[in-house]
Amino acid sequence: MSSPENNRLRVLFVCSLNQWRSPTAEVLYRNDPRLDVRSAGLRTNATRHLSDADVVWAQVIFVMDDEQKVWIQKRFRSVTLPRIHVLDIPDSLVYMDPELQRLLRLAIDPELTALLR
Repeated sequence: MSSPENNRLRVLFVCSLNQWRSPTAEVLYRNDPRLDVRSAGLRTNATRHLSDADVVWAQVIFVMDDEQKVWIQKRFRSVTLPRIHVLDIPDSLVYMDPELQRLLRLAIDPELTALLR
């Protein structure tokens, strides 16, 4: 018998420092019953640094810009990566800023709708 968590899409949100953008996305989608979400950062001084375990766990990764996608592809060459979606979210808005929330929803919602069909 499987638990409900096994049926949820495992989504990883990634930004540079795991300080503003990816934690905001994690909070926005944390209570979605269809999803199991995490967030991480790429820099060594990130609040929560991206690990091999995160990448292996994820079924889909959302990054904020193209450079982050390339970084993950280079760093995790030995791992079969899930699909990585680039959201094009600027690094100029702070944690839970209403405009950041709006931009994240506009970029993520359509992708999730397509993935969860």
